[in-house]
Amino acid sequence: MSSTPDDPWAEYLVTPRYLAGSDGTGDAGFAPVAHWSHHHLNDGPCQLLVTSPDQRIRIGWFGDDFELWKISAAEDAVSAPRWTASFNHVTPAEIVAGLTTALEHDYAQAEATQSEARFLARPPMYWTDAFKPLTDAGWTRRKPERGTVAIIAPDGQAGALIDIASVGQNDETIMLWAGPPGWGTRAEAVFTTRTPTHLIAATAAAMADPTPVVRERHAISPGMERLATLTPLHPPAPAGPRAPTPLDVRRTAVTQAVQRAALGPQTAADLRIRAARARSSLAPPAGTTQPAIPAPRQPSAPQGLRLGR
Repeated sequence: MSSTPDDPWAEYLVTPRYLAGSDGTGDAGFAPVAHWSHHHLNDGPCQLLVTSPDQRIRIGWFGDDFELWKISAAEDAVSAPRWTASFNHVTPAEIVAGLTTALEHDYAQAEATQSEARFLARPPMYWTDAFKPLTDAGWTRRKPERGTVAIIAPDGQAGALIDIASVGQNDETIMLWAGPPGWGTRAEAVFTTRTPTHLIAATAAAMADPTPVVRERHAISPGMERLATLTPLHPPAPAGPRAPTPLDVRRTAVTQAVQRAALGPQTAADLRIRAARARSSLAPPAGTTQPAIPAPRQPSAPQGLRLGR
């Protein structure tokens, strides 16, 4: 199906993906855990809660809040979370999927091997491994400022901010961000201190992934649109045939009339057309001179006789 530039429902490929914003559904973020239990809580701020079979991992969707996603893991179903990750309403669900994919993999691996779950692993003292996907993609580290470290994307429109001064176990110490400041333009993903390093790395890898994501035109913030590259998923249909001009109409009418006359005269107009064609076939080519018709010769008098008066 073709699209037009002013069609709000036209689909576009958006790059970089971290500037695509949310599609409003969150489907991509839930896809890796579609087989887990779904609890629809329509009466509360959390509208959908997806949990692992043992309920140690919880993925909450807060459809009307600034913090759209809240994801956590605990020692058991009733314990306080070991760590928490939150994603605001501008964060693309494809980036959230980096975390949910890693969580589903960790859970399946722990169940299959009956080993300790990696999603509860204690992170090391050093943070560098968490952001290796970003530095491998060409993102650069900025000079620390007041106990923080920043890593910035090549286009300057995304980055990571690490608070290396906080010591509280539940402090929000790591943020991934994208887009200019503003309620509808700044995407933010925040992790607390004890979030396992490999889970942050999985989220960062999804953020730096160069694969474009699909968005309908109305879902793309104007503030993001001027910074991202939009490619129509369905190119516009080619222009239709040129409308005939009055001269085209006249030429078509003459041609049709000549064709009718060639099949046999039926009307006075057809006879006139055939006569015109006959005259034109006898006419000399343009630019040539019509040969003179010789005059009739006069009979000459016999020799030896003289005509008298």
